[in-house]
Amino acid sequence: MRRITWVLAIIMSVALVLAGCGKKDAASVVKDLNQVSDKLESKQGAYQGSGTMTLYTGEQPQDYKVEVWYKNPSYYRISLSNVQKDVKQIVLRNDEGVFVLTPSLGKSFRFQSDWPDSQGQVYLYQTLLKGIVKDNNRQFVEDGDNYVFEVAANYQSSALVRQKIWLNKKTYEPKQVQVSDSEAKVVVNVTFDSFKFDPEFTADSFDMQKNMAAGSPSENTMAEVDQEGNPVVSEDGEQAGEPVTAELGDFGIIEPAYIPAGVKLKDTNKIEGSKDHAVLIRYDGVYQYTIMEARPLDRAVSLAPGTLVDLGFTAGLLSGDEQQTLTWMSEGVEYRITSANLPVTEMMQIAASMEEQSGK
Repeated sequence: MRRITWVLAIIMSVALVLAGCGKKDAASVVKDLNQVSDKLESKQGAYQGSGTMTLYTGEQPQDYKVEVWYKNPSYYRISLSNVQKDVKQIVLRNDEGVFVLTPSLGKSFRFQSDWPDSQGQVYLYQTLLKGIVKDNNRQFVEDGDNYVFEVAANYQSSALVRQKIWLNKKTYEPKQVQVSDSEAKVVVNVTFDSFKFDPEFTADSFDMQKNMAAGSPSENTMAEVDQEGNPVVSEDGEQAGEPVTAELGDFGIIEPAYIPAGVKLKDTNKIEGSKDHAVLIRYDGVYQYTIMEARPLDRAVSLAPGTLVDLGFTAGLLSGDEQQTLTWMSEGVEYRITSANLPVTEMMQIAASMEEQSGK
């Protein structure tokens, strides 16, 4: 009887050990993720991923095709394509700086920035890893073939509070990310349909001219600007570095769907005689700010140094000190929000509310 009991005890112990094999807790997974992060920072570090990002910031969800390339030490290429509007923009970082490109229009913003080191994006794998590793209050569960972490969100927008991250159990590839607000409402959802470590990139994969070439006009120059980011005009009145191009059509007046509390529309003016169909919209109240809209001539624009701002649907440039300006491009229209007291988070919310609006 003792022998049978002893044998049963051994069998049960072995069964428990076997049952525990391959099962990891949060600490062991985080340890593995630290190793993955170290590899990405090594000489061979690289990845390539693609998927769909859905923004729930407006009245209707907006879907974007996202493609992400990364190569150590600091080369990035993020392609964002609006599914509904068939508009594509590329955020590029190489040895020359950071670029925001619209190849179909031959337009680009260029500025010096340490992006994305100083700030993360929901579609960047390093950002997700940092979010998991740094949050000691992380929540961890298993969901089929995935590990799911729920951690604090650390993005530019204060409206983004928590995020859930799905990682493949075997490879730790990202599968899905959901970012929620303070009311647990999902604001951003990213679903990856492919992800590959250690892809082979060509020498010009992160080259600005190469990425501008596809679908861009035959003439493409970088315009000269002053320290405020305004185009430099030569003595004969022509803009320096700008080729002669055809005038583009009127786009109407695009008003934001969001206005901060305590603010009202003051007036709207079309600037008569402007070849770029410029529009000036002014707001007054708790905050005072102006929105400048224009459809510039078909040229590339190099802006003064500033900070890259993730607007979700595209990247913008924040410049200035006492008076700040947020600049971005969408569907061939250049927008500028300028204010001395409007918080950047409010600027971002106003910009997002303009994405789904059409000209009146």
